[in-house]
Amino acid sequence: MSKGKVCLAYSGGLDTSIILAWLIEQGYEVICFCADVGQEEDFEKAKEKALNIGAKACYIEDLREEFILEQCWPAIQCNAVYESVYLLGTSLARPVIARSQIKVAQKEGCIAVSHGCTGKGNDQVRFELAFYALQPSIKVIAPWRDPTFYKRFAGRKDLLDYAAEKGIPVTSTKSKPWSMDENLALLL
Repeated sequence: MSKGKVCLAYSGGLDTSIILAWLIEQGYEVICFCADVGQEEDFEKAKEKALNIGAKACYIEDLREEFILEQCWPAIQCNAVYESVYLLGTSLARPVIARSQIKVAQKEGCIAVSHGCTGKGNDQVRFELAFYALQPSIKVIAPWRDPTFYKRFAGRKDLLDYAAEKGIPVTSTKSKPWSMDENLALLL
């Protein structure tokens, strides 16, 4: 019996692919959501991967224009540069992504939303505050703060072992387990 539908912010990378499989194991129907904020990514390949893992659907939303107009330009106008080095591209993208993810969750009748942010970073706060501002009643499933998840997956090695065990293709390796966040703000 299904626990209900969850809309997962999905990139097709190691963390969100394992989270997708884990949510399904936990009894949820998962709707994946991919946001195009200008990163170089094969979204159709990510969608195919999500569906192969077991997602019920995978939405790909082109958010580049609203990301630039609503977030990047205002940030540039007020000189919002972190430590005089780089534009806050990742943090600027999160509200735009969260807004579109909530729309998909509502369209699909999801009882919850989920993300792959670690339990120690600001990114989870950015996503979750936006989710709650847009739909205060939404449940957020944050696997990296769930003891069931993080006891099972103590680190990248465990994620990679699980991917190999379940036949989930990933580009990360034990020698190079991390990925970099990209979007249009990096080009400005």
